[in-house]
Formats: sequence, structure tokens, C-alpha cells
Amino acid sequence: MSEGNVVLAQPRGFCAGVRRAIGIVERALDLHGAPVYVRKEIVHNHYIVSELQKRGAVFVDSEEEVPQGAVCVFSAHGVSPAVRSAAAGRQLEVIDATCPLVAKVHQEAVRFARDGRTVLLVGHVSHEEVEGVLGEAPDRIVVIETEDDVQRLGLPDDTPVAVLTQTTLSFDETERVVEALRARFTDLITPGDDICYASQNRQNAVKDLARDNDLVLIVGSHNSSNSLRMVEVARDRGTAAHLVPDEQHLEAAWLKDVSSVGISAGASAPEILVDGLVARLADLGFDQVQLQRGIAEDVVFSMPGRLADPVTGRVPQTPLAGEVSPAPGEMS
Repeated sequence: MSEGNVVLAQPRGFCAGVRRAIGIVERALDLHGAPVYVRKEIVHNHYIVSELQKRGAVFVDSEEEVPQGAVCVFSAHGVSPAVRSAAAGRQLEVIDATCPLVAKVHQEAVRFARDGRTVLLVGHVSHEEVEGVLGEAPDRIVVIETEDDVQRLGLPDDTPVAVLTQTTLSFDETERVVEALRARFTDLITPGDDICYASQNRQNAVKDLARDNDLVLIVGSHNSSNSLRMVEVARDRGTAAHLVPDEQHLEAAWLKDVSSVGISAGASAPEILVDGLVARLADLGFDQVQLQRGIAEDVVFSMPGRLADPVTGRVPQTPLAGEVSPAPGEMS
């Protein structure tokens, strides 16, 4: 049996936008009862989706699948104006769980498009966040993913452009793309860093994990962009790294010749999954657990006003515990 250490990243797991989004679905269920419909996954994590389904959330791919007049929550990744229009046409009672940092990118896209600039959106074209931003001005937004895409752009070098980015990208990789854009275009502006604070903080913590450990494990689902970027950050530093949706996906072979394992979790991964992975590693002899020195996050996003208590008028606080509430009957 192996013997080794485990180092837990700090910070890791839920960010403020994820806590807010999950809290919105839970609050909607409390106020309206089941079912509450959610367009797409509220956040990209299989465990969270499953737990909310147990409470009565129904996840759909399109607002067109939601019954006329029903409660519909938009996911944390945001939606296009066309989706909002379609929801209004179906008279849906919409509750918007778009992360405020994603909403900021939407606002910037609209502003720059109105100013006559071509918006170059750095991101993954199939990601829901990018689809939503692209929908704000599809005739004026071009999605690019790599430095090679910069050279393939069919735009004159003096085209007035503005650069925006998906919020969950790798900071280092994105900076290389932005630098390539700066080198090419003579009239380019960037409103600021769109990659969210949580993605940056978690990537920085993973860099330290990769430096100090033989193996890095990132808890997160396969469709979680920020979790996948964390794996890439570790691998870019020459350290073996794997995405682990839960402890059942841990392969003992990864631990061969490993004396220390660093663990982090994507911004949509709950701590209960980290706990499960730590317990599994302990069974395999990695039972010395340390907490990495790191920054403490205290960002909190307010809940939508329409979720106010009907009696007191008070809007509940975003939950800080970092876990989805158990379904009725599952309380211990």
C-alpha cells in the first residue's frame, strides 16, 4: 500500500456565482414548490444537478420545453436575448441566475457593438456562456479560441476591435491570445480582465500544487470549463494531473511512485466530493492531509429581488456553506 501526503488547495470549490445560482434554485423551490424548471444545468456539476433534481428541479435544454407560464430559472452561464424573448413569448416566470461577472461581459459586448467595434470574444464556441454573449450582437462578435485563430481573422489590421473573454478560461493561455491580438490590431481596446476572480485564484493555487506535489487531482465534472482549465494549468507545469468527477473515478495506478497528492476543486464542485476523494486516498495510504496556504475569498453576490419573502419582503442571503441543501426526507 502507498504511503503519502495530501495537500488541499486554498481556495477551491464553490465561487460566489455558483453559490448564488444554487441558492436561487433552492429558494425558487421553497417559494413556488416543485417543479421549478431550469434551462440547461444550473452549474456544470453532475452531483449538484442530481441533488436539485431530487428536490424537484427539472432541467431542460430549451425554454421551449417549459410549460406555458411556469417558473424557469436561467443558468449561471447566461442566455442570449433570443432566449429571453422566447421565454417572454411563453409567459414564463423567469428567475435569472446568470453570474454577475458573466452579465458584465454581456453588457460590455452590447456597448462595444453599439460603438461600432468588432468584438473579438476569446472562448470556446460551444460553451453556453459564449453562446449567450454571442447572441447579444451576432453580426459584430467573432469567437476565437487560439493564437492561430488570430492570424486567420479576415479583418484589416486597422479594424476597430474590442477584446472580451469567457470568464472561465486559463489566464495564461488567454493572455497569449490577447497578446497576439495586440500585436496585430492597431485600434484595440480591452475593458479589463474578464476571467473571473475565482478562476484566477484557483488556477494560481493549482500552480503551487503542481510545483510542490507529484500528482494533482481536480474535482469537477467533464463539462466544467474552469475545472478542465485547472487540469491544464497543472499539466503545463510538467505535473501529472487528472480530472476526478468523484472518488469512484480515482485510478489507483495514478498513485504509483507518488508521495504527495495535491487536490483542488472547480468552482462548481461541492466540498462533499472533495471529502469523498480524500477518504478514498486515505484508504490507499494517503492519510496525512495538509491545507495549502492561500487567500480566503469573501465575495458574496446578492439574490434577485423577486425571491424576497412574501411576508417580510426581505431577500435571503446567498448561502455560504458551499453545499446544496438536502431534499426533504434526507435530513440527518
